Amino acid sequence: MPHSELASPTSAGDRVPRAEDLLLKAQHASRTTAARLRHQVVVDHLSLAMSIAHRYDQRGLERQDLEQVALLGLVQAVRRYRPGQGSGFLAFAVPTITGELKRHFRDHGWAVRPPRHLQEQSLAVRSCTERLAQELGRDPTRQEIADELGLSVGDVTRAEGADGQYVARSMDAPVDRDSGVSLGDTLGEVCRDLDRVEDFETLRPLLRTLKARERLIVRLRFVDNLTQRQIGQRIGVSQMQVSRLLTDILLRLRRAMDVDQDIGAAS
Repeated sequence: MPHSELASPTSAGDRVPRAEDLLLKAQHASRTTAARLRHQVVVDHLSLAMSIAHRYDQRGLERQDLEQVALLGLVQAVRRYRPGQGSGFLAFAVPTITGELKRHFRDHGWAVRPPRHLQEQSLAVRSCTERLAQELGRDPTRQEIADELGLSVGDVTRAEGADGQYVARSMDAPVDRDSGVSLGDTLGEVCRDLDRVEDFETLRPLLRTLKARERLIVRLRFVDNLTQRQIGQRIGVSQMQVSRLLTDILLRLRRAMDVDQDIGAAS
């Protein structure tokens, strides 16, 4: 076959019969000629592969990677297709390229990897949404998508939620365009007193066992932050007596807490 025939440009309408003709001839040609014929079919359909690849833009993977995967799918379609079988080369190539892209996303495209069935549903819902939007001239409802795919509305909702897990957002990214607040700024901090909650809850019932005067001394010292001299003036005793009373009270509370912790560990 003349080289000029292989290199001649083809319009979109010429690609289908040309692909059929070239691939049919490749079946009966020598290895070198068959490779050249198949290569021409790949060249003729590069724009198709790129168009399918670009549908998956903005999902966390580089466009160049997507184009390479789509090209691989196109090459596989050319190698596997058998002229005269099925509904034509395009009907075989499009799902082959799309399937290769979906497998690539399933294996490499998730920042947070959901279960495999949810990944597959997410890709199906996105594809169905785009197709129905073109057919209906508006965004389809979840019920319409569910009916089209044979899923429940809940399945569609979960799949849409998983679709947002392709890209991990930076903690420095702004919450919205008009806000100077970053995502990290919205996260809470660990309370410094959190570790003391267990001690407080253990101490609470033990304080009830103290006499009224002892509870008053504890409150004045540790809640009102009075000095021992001020406490002595308040209850009518010397600072030395307040010191001895506090030492005795704290010793008894500490022993009672140790006993409770030992009991809890044993149980």
